[in-house]
Amino acid sequence: MRILLYAFICVAALLPQSVRAQDMLQGVDLAQPAYSQAELTRADIEAALKHRGAGHKIDLSEKSLNGLDLSGLDLRGVDFRAARLNKARLSGANLDGAILDQAWLIDADLSGASLKGAHAFAAQMQRMRADGADFSHARVAGDLSGASLRGANFDEADLGADMKNQSMGLMRAVLRSATLEGARFRNANLLSADLRFARAAGADFSHANLKNADASGADFSSAIWTGAKTEGLDLDSARIDPAAEAALKDAHNLDRARRQ
Repeated sequence: MRILLYAFICVAALLPQSVRAQDMLQGVDLAQPAYSQAELTRADIEAALKHRGAGHKIDLSEKSLNGLDLSGLDLRGVDFRAARLNKARLSGANLDGAILDQAWLIDADLSGASLKGAHAFAAQMQRMRADGADFSHARVAGDLSGASLRGANFDEADLGADMKNQSMGLMRAVLRSATLEGARFRNANLLSADLRFARAAGADFSHANLKNADASGADFSSAIWTGAKTEGLDLDSARIDPAAEAALKDAHNLDRARRQ
């Protein structure tokens, strides 16, 4: 399974940036058991958590955990690499330091969950619900298209592209059409992130790095830009406040942005 996922990523790296996230799902039948059913129960995972020893990490990599109710569990440091958690319920769970690289969390519920310092590289998180979740200091370079992230905390998180290592293409956070109202991105890295058509009214981007990010058509009404790095930030047809123009003076297509 891990080899198959790697193949998807490599193929996607050859595709245009605008269609890459969508094409990563082409050829994947999300109705098949691996992506729609669970091979373990909540009780199985609770038992593993109960008996884990000091310093012993739980390995759930490549497991099918789709649709499970794992809400409120202490899943700190658990290895979910390439696991399938589509439509899983993880609300209020503690996922601090968890490994979610290449994991599938499509339509999952992580509302109020804590993912401080978690690592989610090439994760599939489309339409995920994570309102009020804490992603501070996390590495998030996955597809969160259409995700609901109202009031989520991304302070000092790394959502940007790794410009030194692009063997698998430009892997970065894709927040296209995501709901980011009231979310915090203070001191976060959003280098070359995809924010197209995001709804980010009232979001706080204080001292965040948004260089070369694409925010075409996004809604930044009442957003906070104090000290943000906005060189090359594409604001074509984005909605901004006139008072924010000074902070956005280095952005691209500022003249094409819509004013409140």
